[in-house]
Amino acid sequence: MFQGSMVALVTPMKKGVAPETELDTEALARLVEFHIENKSDAIVAMGTTGESATLPESEHCEVIRLIVDMVAGRVPVIAGTGANSTIEAINLTSCAKKSGADACLLVTPYYNKPTQEGLFLHHKAVAETVDIPQILYNVPGRTACDMLPETIARLSGVDNIIGVKEATGDLERVAQIRELCPQDFLLFSGDDETSCEFLLLGGDGVISVTANVAPKLMHDMCFAAIAGKRDEALAFDRQLLGLHQNLFVEANPIPAKWALARMGLIDKGIRLPMTWMSAEYESQLETAMQAAGVL
Repeated sequence: MFQGSMVALVTPMKKGVAPETELDTEALARLVEFHIENKSDAIVAMGTTGESATLPESEHCEVIRLIVDMVAGRVPVIAGTGANSTIEAINLTSCAKKSGADACLLVTPYYNKPTQEGLFLHHKAVAETVDIPQILYNVPGRTACDMLPETIARLSGVDNIIGVKEATGDLERVAQIRELCPQDFLLFSGDDETSCEFLLLGGDGVISVTANVAPKLMHDMCFAAIAGKRDEALAFDRQLLGLHQNLFVEANPIPAKWALARMGLIDKGIRLPMTWMSAEYESQLETAMQAAGVL
């Protein structure tokens, strides 16, 4: 059910840079159709790329519900429900279940830097409280907290914890986690630039920022790599390399939103403290989009 290119969807907003830019539900519906038509294998709602940090709980839950309704069962929907408060993570995960999401993605608690035991108890508490499949999400570059393979292995024994999004970019962790966890435990890359090698080493998919802009090419790369077709996968990935790199010239999702606006799919809206992308990066991102065949 969860395999291939899973887009970490942006949350479209009406034009402006402000503390409370208005959600754009028409553009959200347009994005959902764009991804289904272009073979995204799942849609991740309200992850980091969806600006989850700037949406209050009520809007967070509403966006998940809207995406579930718009997708209407055509692909899986994974809801981002992580928080640095265990009770908030439980509340968000509960609302995702009520909305009909297929699974939840829970980032490690950020800023407060829990111990490995704290991480274990946090995720165990959420999983035991809300009966929905849950995917761990380790991204120490944004959270200042690294969930070690040994902790992932402990959590893999919890019934409804089904996998991990590993975004360290450390490819050695694929083998480490595979060795420590059950064979059916799912491994997803959270680092676009190393995702092709991650899949060739035995990963199940990628939760991708690049897929916002080039969903069909990401889908093709993923399934070539999963099938072990190394040369074919690497050829697709070479086309994507410029996007993998230039979609992070400023903090995600700033470049992704600029690219989608350039494609005419969303308006130029983002919430503070995020800002619109600096003009100095526009030409290099356009060049990367042309290389990927999306302009």
